[in-house]
Amino acid sequence: MQTIKLNNGIEMPLLGLGVYLMNDPEECERSVLTALEAGYRLIDTASAYGNEEVVGHAIRKSNVAREDLFITTKLWVRDAGYANTKKAFEDSLNRLQLEYLDLYLIHQAVGDYYGSWRAMEELYKEGKIRAIGISNFFPDRAADLIAHNEIVPAVNQIEVHPFYQRSDTQAFLESKGVQIQSWASFAEGRNNLFTNETLASIGKKYNKSVAQVTLRWLIQRGIAVIPKSVRQERIIENADIWNFELTSADMDAISELDKNQSAFFDHRDPQIISKWIPRKFRL
Repeated sequence: MQTIKLNNGIEMPLLGLGVYLMNDPEECERSVLTALEAGYRLIDTASAYGNEEVVGHAIRKSNVAREDLFITTKLWVRDAGYANTKKAFEDSLNRLQLEYLDLYLIHQAVGDYYGSWRAMEELYKEGKIRAIGISNFFPDRAADLIAHNEIVPAVNQIEVHPFYQRSDTQAFLESKGVQIQSWASFAEGRNNLFTNETLASIGKKYNKSVAQVTLRWLIQRGIAVIPKSVRQERIIENADIWNFELTSADMDAISELDKNQSAFFDHRDPQIISKWIPRKFRL
């Protein structure tokens, strides 16, 4: 499995398994074990997903040494703030039954995430987290956080796929040494991604699926990926992306698919944000 060096020098796998919406415990555990057996070493979860404990069970059942794994989880909005973050981190660690995390992310740029970042900087310095980062931060929020804190986020996990390519965001984050990790790499199938003619025709040249072409396109852009699947054959297929390379013409063709807008919702929409804010803080 190929890796990329983060801004603090640690190596992170470019490919991992995301477990968002893996709500069935048996299915989630089976998927994690399948991925680990297929060579995956990065597992991405979150407190908001409700499956950290199941991920922990799968890790313990596997034969993979802890030092060979890269485990990510995330801090949810209701736990924002210095003291809340310290407790939420320990709760996540206990559910995962781990002694440390490889990557801890602030899930959304909502609430007292400055207090959260101070707590995470301390946990990082104590050796309880190997790297700290953010998720769903637009460039202005990321720039402000970087400017007013000691540690630059190692990762920003954001929506990136052929229909929302985020080139300007990527250029800014790279200038600050922040690694992009894509969520919803397949846009969850929206805009008929899996039958897209451009992606399918490129895949036909290499005898690869649309999913494999999409992941390869992201990785060639230097973007890490965490595709989710509960099907064994898809988990294995998604990892089979290291034996071909897209040409510049292929990359240019895919760039034409960009709609420059989210396939889901705007993380700056006040109505969306208000749903995440704990009721006691709502106006």
